[in-house]
Amino acid sequence: MSSQNKYLCIVYLYGLLFCLLPNPALSQSDFYAGKTVTLIATTSAGGTGDLRVKAMVPFLKKHIPGNPTVVIQYIDGGGGRKGTNYLYSNVRPDGLTIGAASGAIIGLAVMGETGVSYDIDKFIYLGSPESENHYIIYTRKELGLDNLEKLASKPGLRIGAQTVGHVSYVAGRLFAYFLNLKEPKFIAGYTAHELDVALTQGELDSRANNASSVIRRNPDWVDKGLMNFHAIMEVPKGDKHPRLGHLPEIGSFAKNERENKLLTLWRAFRSVGSPYILPPGTPKERVATLEEAMRKTFKDPEFPPYFKKLVTDDASPMGAAELRKVVADMPRDAETIDMLKKFAGPGPLPPR
Repeated sequence: MSSQNKYLCIVYLYGLLFCLLPNPALSQSDFYAGKTVTLIATTSAGGTGDLRVKAMVPFLKKHIPGNPTVVIQYIDGGGGRKGTNYLYSNVRPDGLTIGAASGAIIGLAVMGETGVSYDIDKFIYLGSPESENHYIIYTRKELGLDNLEKLASKPGLRIGAQTVGHVSYVAGRLFAYFLNLKEPKFIAGYTAHELDVALTQGELDSRANNASSVIRRNPDWVDKGLMNFHAIMEVPKGDKHPRLGHLPEIGSFAKNERENKLLTLWRAFRSVGSPYILPPGTPKERVATLEEAMRKTFKDPEFPPYFKKLVTDDASPMGAAELRKVVADMPRDAETIDMLKKFAGPGPLPPR
């Protein structure tokens, strides 16, 4: 046999071998075709968290190979602990069950709260549909606190919140601490709507809130200057809010590494958004398939308007690698955790 014929024979054999090897994309398509993928939502039906999950369903169905049926199973309770514990301990890791968790599950674990039986470092992270979570602090215009010096000199500022430990409660206490407010009073027990009313009626002086929520619910407070806005907490850091990005960032008031770590930890808790997770032991090829489906969902031009229509807020996706990094890199030393617990509790603010 001539050398040329030998060469052609080798090429032919390699080509035949390649054709006989299983195609990963086709095998995953075969796996998911005709099956049902279940999203374990760690929230109750009907709320904003539920709408975030529902906004993902048609796109996951579209982008998971084989176009499986995608359904939601609600396991609410314990601020996300119940559903997350179930996903960690009771779900078969076969790529057919995905956790659609609340971001609270990360903070609950890191802070060592009771009822957590999962390990956040063993979950497989697929991404999150939203990561921007800017918080701002503002006061009633009638108080005349139109600069930080006046704000800091006002004694006994009444700062409202929903409950002790609520995100807005902690944010308000962080702002009060870093802006050196004088003997602030933290008044909890309101709903979000009641807080708005209490502010406009003079029952409260101030509150911290998500920037997007303020603009969505009370645009006149910004457009017509009905409130004085003082500072912002960028989540993630460096991401400028389109309307309120001119406000001083809370990190600029940190005095030392201890305070910087405190803010880094709190930002991490808020930036994970609504993480999509898989139980430990899920086969790598299924993980890769679902990561790609998530990536395609976030890149789909139809996803942002659909998400905004359902949730009435903009999507700000975070991919799998970035989400894993946020979880891995957040401070977890005892000093920082203990300090944050003081901000989340009912006691006085720690001395500065």
